[in-house]
Amino acid sequence: MKAFVLTRYGSNKEIQAAEMPEPLVKADDVLIQVKAASVNPVDFKIRDGQLKQVLPLRFPHILGNDAAGVVARIGANVTQFKPGDEVYARVDVDRMGAFAEYVAVNEAAVAPKPTSSTMEEAAAMPLVALTAWQTLRDVGKLQPGQRVFIHAGSGGVGTVAIQLAKHWGAFVATTTSTANVEWVQKLGADLVIDYKKEAFENVLAGYDLVLDTLGGEALDKSFQVLKAGGKVVSVAGPPDPQFAKEQGMNWFLQQVIRLLSFRVRRLAKKNQASYSFLLMHPSGAQLRELGALLDAGIVRPVVDRVFPFEATKEALEYLETGRAKGKVVVRMS
Repeated sequence: MKAFVLTRYGSNKEIQAAEMPEPLVKADDVLIQVKAASVNPVDFKIRDGQLKQVLPLRFPHILGNDAAGVVARIGANVTQFKPGDEVYARVDVDRMGAFAEYVAVNEAAVAPKPTSSTMEEAAAMPLVALTAWQTLRDVGKLQPGQRVFIHAGSGGVGTVAIQLAKHWGAFVATTTSTANVEWVQKLGADLVIDYKKEAFENVLAGYDLVLDTLGGEALDKSFQVLKAGGKVVSVAGPPDPQFAKEQGMNWFLQQVIRLLSFRVRRLAKKNQASYSFLLMHPSGAQLRELGALLDAGIVRPVVDRVFPFEATKEALEYLETGRAKGKVVVRMS
């Protein structure tokens, strides 16, 4: 089958089109004939080797984390799907490979494609929607009436997080560039800060939760906008000791993670707040709930551009410019 593979850690130069064997279909797997896949910033982190301690790779490695398509074959234990079903999924963390004609996914990570969505729209949703869902609800414990600050409201995670947070009854603040202020407001944000004109830490105060998608200086300043007892949940900052423990890392790696996150955890303590790192996990159950919200029009996919499969490297390069509004998607021929 045709696929785009990473030959070693590095830049986009290490990504090549290649012929690869079809993935092994285990007893609990669904083999999806991929119709569309989306590109995510985590693809760059994986490519660059930033996540190799958490997600070590064997090369050549097929990239791609989101897939929408048609069930081609099922494993012996699969009961929820049959060949011909239209589905979407966040590919299992240790079995990435959506930039290919076929991908095998554990049944528990797969959900029926929302009937109102095209394949491209469905492929745009799993990783960003599950990230938003799990940061806001599972870790952040967001409640109706609370105030949440979501970094980068026009990004893939931000566009979905704004819509979910509003649906769950929160007051939502976010940041974006001048050109996107009105557009982000239409997604439902109550307060939109133009980061080119104002610093968010000078505008916001008393927030219950921050969803950090940027890391670095933006993460450090996020603690300043929280009320006592507030939380920062990050998908871009350093992993924390709780994450290392949940991942079953050995003692040495747990100590490394403890050191890497020491400064951020100290900042959190100084501001009477808490810090958590999230590595989103696949969930077919949550995607089913999301599908109902999509079909009801409560949440809508935001797709910036669609590239042909042959231009997967160009799709990665475009997303890396940081100019995309929402998601970048690859369509299979």
